[in-house]
Amino acid sequence: MNSVPIRIGVAMVVVSILFGQLEQSIAGPTHDTRSLSRDRLEWPSADDIKRTLLLRDYNTRIVVLGTTMLGVAAGIVGVFMLLRRRSLLGDVVSHSTLPGIAIAFIMMEMIRPGGGKWLPGLLIGALLAGLAGILCTKLILRYTRIKEDAALAIVLSVFFGAGMALFKAVQYIPSGSQSGLNHFILGKTASIVAADVWVIAEVSVAIVIVIGLLFKEFSLLSFDDKFAAAQGWPVFRLDLLLMLLVAGVTVIGLQSVGLLLVVAMLITPAAAARFWTDRLGRTTLVAGMLGGGGAFCGVLISAMYPRLAAGPVIVLTGVLFFLVSMLFGVRRGIVVRVITHRQLKAAVGRQHILRALFEFLEPKCDPSAPMSLQLVDHIVSTDDLQPMRSWTPKRLRHLLRTAEASDFITAVRDGGYRLTTQGAELAHRVVRNHRLWELYLIEYADIAPSHVDRDADDIEHLLGSDIVESLERLLSQRYPHMSVPPSPHSIDVASDTTTQQAVP
Repeated sequence: MNSVPIRIGVAMVVVSILFGQLEQSIAGPTHDTRSLSRDRLEWPSADDIKRTLLLRDYNTRIVVLGTTMLGVAAGIVGVFMLLRRRSLLGDVVSHSTLPGIAIAFIMMEMIRPGGGKWLPGLLIGALLAGLAGILCTKLILRYTRIKEDAALAIVLSVFFGAGMALFKAVQYIPSGSQSGLNHFILGKTASIVAADVWVIAEVSVAIVIVIGLLFKEFSLLSFDDKFAAAQGWPVFRLDLLLMLLVAGVTVIGLQSVGLLLVVAMLITPAAAARFWTDRLGRTTLVAGMLGGGGAFCGVLISAMYPRLAAGPVIVLTGVLFFLVSMLFGVRRGIVVRVITHRQLKAAVGRQHILRALFEFLEPKCDPSAPMSLQLVDHIVSTDDLQPMRSWTPKRLRHLLRTAEASDFITAVRDGGYRLTTQGAELAHRVVRNHRLWELYLIEYADIAPSHVDRDADDIEHLLGSDIVESLERLLSQRYPHMSVPPSPHSIDVASDTTTQQAVP
């Protein structure tokens, strides 16, 4: 008799029991069972939407103010966490606060029975535990050979496991089952009162002020901490202060979004801001705006749909802002990058076809006369251009149509093409920059003339005006009477090969 199905069945029963116990321990006891039809979302009426958007309800105003300030502070601090490559540290701090909350509750119950729910005491315990998590991570990194990601994982799992065990012990305290400590895990934004808002506001303003006063120091720390240490800056103390700010944001965010989701408020706005700008000051400003805006919109959506918890909605709104930034960010957005790449590809193609036209017509022009004026007098066919580069006929026709649409060439009889005045000037400039760069590579990079063409072809389209001016000064010393230096390598023109002297 095969015992494999029996073992599989027993394993499935054990797993189902374990998951059932886990679900019951997380969800807590249930008192009634409701159908899914009663829990479905109800669309808000026009009056409810208007009432929410105008912030007519006192509770909505309180929650919006507190979470928005939290979002601004979290977004600003998150920028430096992201630059320091410490995104997971916020997760470690948030999970480390769990045992601190439980220990603070137990101690306050021992000192004064029934007083364990005092919020400032719980937040102080969470802050101390979060700082302890940071300290443990630092000690592991300093005195062991364990890498940072492993150290973060160890501290996170140990503190979170200890917190869950302590939370289980709290349930046996007479007032523990009604303490509401589980709200710190998943958050309960709707429970925020005016006193909580004042705490969030004070901590958020203090964090923003500290960031503003030490913005230069934190910037240097984030980009090059070794250079900062070499210059005599107190890198260790600055790093600890930054971690203290992270812990502060985490603690004030526990009641809003919970310790499981607060790290999203730290990282998501900062990551989204990188798609809009490369300047650190602007990135910090945009991250604060995205963090505050995500919290503001999330609370309003939750107010319109009361069955949706505000904390997860705030995080999902921030993720939506991130996706929009990733797609449409003006600096690094996917759409902008695709458009920029297509524009660059089209510009490179136009320059290649103009250079091919110039190099084909160059042997037919008089060197003593202006080159641009002579280029417009000649007609070139596709058969003449085909051997110039490894173009397929389809690609060559596309490049010619693109150049014609840009008014660089005009089509003439029998399928020929003629450079316009504008096209001749641009072709002259393109070939000149290309050969200037070839000259530089031969003289200073010690590249053989026979291999220099491809290297110059890769970089010539990105030459800045300052580099071109430097190369022009070099050209004027060697070729004072020539606007375009001769090619240092052979150029195949149709069936004939024209070889020009290499630059000495």
